[in-house]
Amino acid sequence: ADGHVILLDPSGMPFNQKKARELSRKDHLVLVCGHYEGFDARIFHYADEVISLGDFVMTGGEIAAMAVSDAVVRLLPGSIRRESTDEESFDDGLLEYPQYTKPRDFEGHPVPEILFSGNHEAVRQWRKEAALERTKEYRPDLLRQGSGGETAEEPEETEKD
Repeated sequence: ADGHVILLDPSGMPFNQKKARELSRKDHLVLVCGHYEGFDARIFHYADEVISLGDFVMTGGEIAAMAVSDAVVRLLPGSIRRESTDEESFDDGLLEYPQYTKPRDFEGHPVPEILFSGNHEAVRQWRKEAALERTKEYRPDLLRQGSGGETAEEPEETEKD
């Protein structure tokens, strides 16, 4: 088949953001979905790789194909604004920093004041620290192994001017 052929199967390598970026650089992808009991074992010889969304079983690979497609397509030039993909969860081995919208205070939960300061360096540092704290709380496994196999590090301290 023309293109990079991917079987979506629980036996495959786990899909992650690093793999999405790698696949976004390929010219053509062919996503092959199994159903119920999976694939005839002979089809594996025709695949370039096998990808899994995780350690669970679904009735078919269609939803997995949609998830892979969405993760890959959003990285293609022109699909969404570039700024939206510049700082994302998993790119540096951490979850993304918390996001806030209006109103400024919702039921006693305010947006952190630093985000209104206009001090871009302070906001950048807050985001880095908040991402680390969020990762420690929700996904400490990422700190132990990093999203790409490397170890995520604590944010560097910055000197105050």
